[in-house]
Amino acid sequence: MSIQKMRLQRGWSQQQLADASGLSARTVQRIESGHAGSVESIKSLAAVFEVDFSTLVSEEAMTEQTPSTQSSQERIAFRKARRVRDYYLHLLIYLAANAGCIAINLFTNPQTLWFVGLSLFWGIGLLAHTLRIFVFDRYFDGQWERAYVEKLLKRPL
Repeated sequence: MSIQKMRLQRGWSQQQLADASGLSARTVQRIESGHAGSVESIKSLAAVFEVDFSTLVSEEAMTEQTPSTQSSQERIAFRKARRVRDYYLHLLIYLAANAGCIAINLFTNPQTLWFVGLSLFWGIGLLAHTLRIFVFDRYFDGQWERAYVEKLLKRPL
């Protein structure tokens, strides 16, 4: 089982895994993306997940031999999940920043409502992000890309 799958089964973020293992978040990202980790890093992750060191070492060896042990379906699903997560983070920042701007505007200069332009301008960007994630991805997701590549190659991948 991959480190990413074990982390997700526990509901941890990469930062939480890094904190629990004493590694940097960047190291966790590199290992999850298929780069070889040092012996100390693998030992630390094995201790956190309470698995045998040799299990993770053999997994690392397999990862080095093949670019990815994940199926293309899993890679597509993980990519989609990251994109949706990034969208919700964008939405949260939009709401918090606009609430702050509204408060500042109303307390400092209520005669001029400058926050409206900011909200509309940023809202257009958020609308574009929403359409990209929830509308266009349905038609141009990883499945579409794979089918198109297979069509161009005239053979299955």
